[in-house]
Amino acid sequence: MKLKLLLICFFGTLFSMQAQTSVKPTILEKSGIISGKITDKKTNEPLPYVNIVVKENDKVVTGGITSDKGTFQIKNLALKDYTVEIQFIGYKTISKSAKLSEDNSINFNTIALEEDAVQLKGVEIVAERSTIEQKIDRKVINVGKDLTTAGATASEIMNNIPSVNVDQDGKLSLRGNENVRVLVDGRPSNIEASQLLKQIPSTSIKKIELITNPSAKYNPEGMSGIINIVLHKNANDGFNASVNTGLTFAQTPKISNSINMNYRTGKVNFFSTYGNNFGKRFNEGQISRLDDKSNQMFDIVNDNKSHLFKIGMDYYINDKNTISAYTNQNIFVGDGIVDVNIVNPDASQNLLLNSKYFSDNTDGTYNLVYKHLTKKEGETLDLEINHSIYSENQNADFRTTFNNPSIPTSSYTDNLDEKRRNSTINLDYVNPLNDKTKLELGAESRIVRTENNYITNNSSLSNSDYTYDLDIYSAYATFGQKFKKIGYQLGARFESYKVSAMLNGATAYKDDYFTVYPSASMTYSPTDKNQFQISFSRRVDRPSLDQTKPIREFSTPRVTSIGNPELDPQFTNSIELNYTKTITKGSFTTGLFVRSINNEINRILYPDPQNQDQQIMSFDNFDNNTAYGFEVSLNYKINSWWDIQPAIDFSSINQKGLVSVFNSTSNSFDLVSKEVTASAFNARFNSNFKATKSLRFLLFGFYRSGVDGVQFNGKEMYKIDAGGRYSFLKDKATLSFRFNDVFDTMKAGFDGQNPYPQVGQFTWESQSVYVGFNYIFGAGKNKSLQRKQRDNNTKQDGGGLF
Repeated sequence: MKLKLLLICFFGTLFSMQAQTSVKPTILEKSGIISGKITDKKTNEPLPYVNIVVKENDKVVTGGITSDKGTFQIKNLALKDYTVEIQFIGYKTISKSAKLSEDNSINFNTIALEEDAVQLKGVEIVAERSTIEQKIDRKVINVGKDLTTAGATASEIMNNIPSVNVDQDGKLSLRGNENVRVLVDGRPSNIEASQLLKQIPSTSIKKIELITNPSAKYNPEGMSGIINIVLHKNANDGFNASVNTGLTFAQTPKISNSINMNYRTGKVNFFSTYGNNFGKRFNEGQISRLDDKSNQMFDIVNDNKSHLFKIGMDYYINDKNTISAYTNQNIFVGDGIVDVNIVNPDASQNLLLNSKYFSDNTDGTYNLVYKHLTKKEGETLDLEINHSIYSENQNADFRTTFNNPSIPTSSYTDNLDEKRRNSTINLDYVNPLNDKTKLELGAESRIVRTENNYITNNSSLSNSDYTYDLDIYSAYATFGQKFKKIGYQLGARFESYKVSAMLNGATAYKDDYFTVYPSASMTYSPTDKNQFQISFSRRVDRPSLDQTKPIREFSTPRVTSIGNPELDPQFTNSIELNYTKTITKGSFTTGLFVRSINNEINRILYPDPQNQDQQIMSFDNFDNNTAYGFEVSLNYKINSWWDIQPAIDFSSINQKGLVSVFNSTSNSFDLVSKEVTASAFNARFNSNFKATKSLRFLLFGFYRSGVDGVQFNGKEMYKIDAGGRYSFLKDKATLSFRFNDVFDTMKAGFDGQNPYPQVGQFTWESQSVYVGFNYIFGAGKNKSLQRKQRDNNTKQDGGGLF
């Protein structure tokens, strides 16, 4: 009932405002009209979608865009003196004076625009080096050729980005915390982030957005924030394309390819992206127990094949209405072999576990957007419908062979079938109440349905049928104002959340609550080159399916991982302060953050009651804790041939968990609480050298300090990469190479004391050589539209005033 009242009030307010702004005052005085036609000076053809801006004393009064025939007409103008600017990407801007008098109208007739001499022909050119922009609510990394040569996939280039880390298993963390929400083109994916990043080709990425303290306009998931990966989408006239291919040389070669295309004619733009990755990946590791002198040796081989498709279209109905639709399709097929060899001082106790995994999954996202512009400048209404379907099937064979001939070989098979469906409807309304004030309202409905079926022929395990369903309804409001040097934004998101989990037909977990997520931000710009920003937000990290399903996630002879269906969400209150300074040869950014975490979700590790030599790894909720940290980055051009981008970040997180401690009195293990302060320091240094106009070299260094944890203490990691790029064929083709981890120093070492004293280390194919080729071609010039381009299909910041 509360939710219904909330939505009724929300939509009542929205439509009343829409009605108010739609009513035109009676015009008693005379008004004027400015009209004309815009053509290409060289071809004499009419130019559609050209921006017409009407100014009075350098202040924008109104404007419009040209029709398909290149004509424009701006009505209801007061009889004053104006300046009319004709703006179009790729052409020189023209200014015309217009003095409206009793004649009431001015017709400029035909105005011919001349192409800008520095205009880039064809498809969007990828910049030589990546750049970082600090916006009101996010840090934007525009991906250049230096990042795309860092590796073949999104996973491989993430470690080059400030504040972001990817471990040897592909798990992502932001500011030292793994509770980060990953979006693709502004929408969530049903695929686990670590797997998704390995499926996206690096050359398909246009930019990466780090939203560390999102406003109320965003869904509140992700304790440490949001990482949004924006894929390329062109809107150039005619047919345009960019083709990329790459080869990574390691233990065995791995290949990756991608192509980005678009075709635009008239009011319709078609765009598509395709990328793939093929090849075997090798991992090795060892864990030594110091109490019984035993060793576990791991040999892991994954043979993966992945395909990523993005296909869509934009239809520009008229100047006020646009429809966009696209689909993302991920197809993944993987075969994995995991050999675990346990060596004991007594050779008769040695054993070998051979595990073979055969899996394939598909993830399809379908998106439809309708955008409406009212007659009021800046007032918009957006409706977005998104539906995604994920399906995975995995077959696994396990075979254990003992060195002792008296113990027979054992084997069993598992089958896991999982389906996830996510349906979302968004409605967003933006109303600039005046040139300094903006109001935004929105509502969202999310329905998530998950099915997980597990079948095994292992007599010690049980078949299961597990469902995990979510129903989330929310509405938000943000209000912002900007004055000369100060701007602020206040917002709140109201959310009704309901979850129901069923295991074999019986209720495993239920929860139903109503929550408010406030947000606030303020900016202060004492000069054009200095900006301070402070922000606050409340966020939530809800248990994932993998954290809750009481089904074996993975198993070795010593460790079995299962979920906990009784996990509750954890909530975070976050405050951060950022400073950005523009200097003559670059920019400098720094930030501080503090987080308070309530009901934290963390790992627990305890002995299996059925077998004290085995350990169970699961999750549980713990008490409150805090985290804080800072980050500093610099983008500096030393001279015409050398630029650098150093960055450091530090985070300290108070962690709590349960560990097993051996009780000599009872000769058994007891679960006890353990608390540690995990501090992490990361440093990155990217340096680009311009040898000639066509030849560039790069050098990249990375360092990650050791990190203490509840279960294990991680060792420090570091590496150096080197590479180069050569452009030819009038910069339409690029050949690049990169030698990753030149000195083969990246290794994941660790040690721990509970429940047993043990040390270990894992290695992967960190040392590798990547060679890539890129070629672009096309015939079109980018057409500028007077509308918010949804090229990334994501909601932008709620404080667009700033």
